[in-house]
Amino acid sequence: MISWICSGLVIAFLAFDIFGKFIQPEEVLKGTTELGYPESSILTMGILLFISTLFYVIPKTSVIGAILLTGYFGGAVATHFRISNPVLSHTLFPVYLGVLIWVGLALRNTPLKKVLVGS
Repeated sequence: MISWICSGLVIAFLAFDIFGKFIQPEEVLKGTTELGYPESSILTMGILLFISTLFYVIPKTSVIGAILLTGYFGGAVATHFRISNPVLSHTLFPVYLGVLIWVGLALRNTPLKKVLVGS
């Protein structure tokens, strides 16, 4: 149950983010350009995030999805670090999501749990 709560929180957040990248309201356009990315990159980022999240949601491909999302979040950390955003609230937020991804996945995937925890 806890595994699906962790995963569900991340999936809900990512779904909200994907939706924003697809419909591109003013807040998304402004936020993206403030981070140093052109508006033309928003849809591509949304598609990449959607595919990675879809892989994560499907049980047979969830590990691949977690790896792809970890890479995506690494780019987010680098972006926030590059523009000197606050560390705990902005720069490390993708790390918090990444931890939730892997905790949720490890709790529902016994072979992965054995690899990560041992025994």
